[in-house]
Amino acid sequence: MIPLKSEKDLAMLRKSGAILAKIMKRLEGFIKAGITTAEIDTLAEKLITEENVVPAFKGYKGFPASICTSVNEEIVHGIPGARILKEGDIISLDLGINYQGYFSDVAITLGLGRINPKMKKLIEVTKRALAEGIKQARPENHLSDISYSIQNYVESNGFSVVRQFVGHGIGVDLHEEPEIPNFGRPHQGPVLKSGMVFAVEPIVNMGIWESVILDNGWTAVTKDGLPSAHFEHTVAITDQGPEILTN
Repeated sequence: MIPLKSEKDLAMLRKSGAILAKIMKRLEGFIKAGITTAEIDTLAEKLITEENVVPAFKGYKGFPASICTSVNEEIVHGIPGARILKEGDIISLDLGINYQGYFSDVAITLGLGRINPKMKKLIEVTKRALAEGIKQARPENHLSDISYSIQNYVESNGFSVVRQFVGHGIGVDLHEEPEIPNFGRPHQGPVLKSGMVFAVEPIVNMGIWESVILDNGWTAVTKDGLPSAHFEHTVAITDQGPEILTN
């Protein structure tokens, strides 16, 4: 059962999303070659605390940090640590907050300095795939219309979509029904209704889509060692069309 949000819920989720977008924007300006991923986590937690909200990820099923920092071949759930960012790297930042019991979730991928042109295209295609998916988040469409539009755009540009990790419903819990794959046939699954709120998140690999989980039990990396990119927004379905809450 996909929960529908009330007007009060949506008002609170808008506040949550706006705060998260502000935090991520400030964090984005900090990212540069020479810092460690642990430093990113320290700043993320500081910014979260300053906004009087709670990190959604820290402690979630034992995750040890406030933000996921996934570098180059790391797909998702990168644990911040001693890794030093260098020129030419790409890094995905995935961050969630809890604002008075209402969750929002956002992710971006950044290139550090001058990056390989194909890595730049990977980032651009993943970001655009998110926009293509969000376009389909409107009443009377089917859930898989989001999935299909993402897969179709990504694969038409020569990249692959990760199957193991998917988008999800969000609201009063970080992960709610339904799961939202980034692949599939169109016009399948539940019919979308106003009041649904989703975290739409294309995760795109330069090479093959298969992934491997590292020994830390969290971090997924590409099976072929090629780079991966990740973008995400929290999106409300309304009668007027999709509303991005983390813009």
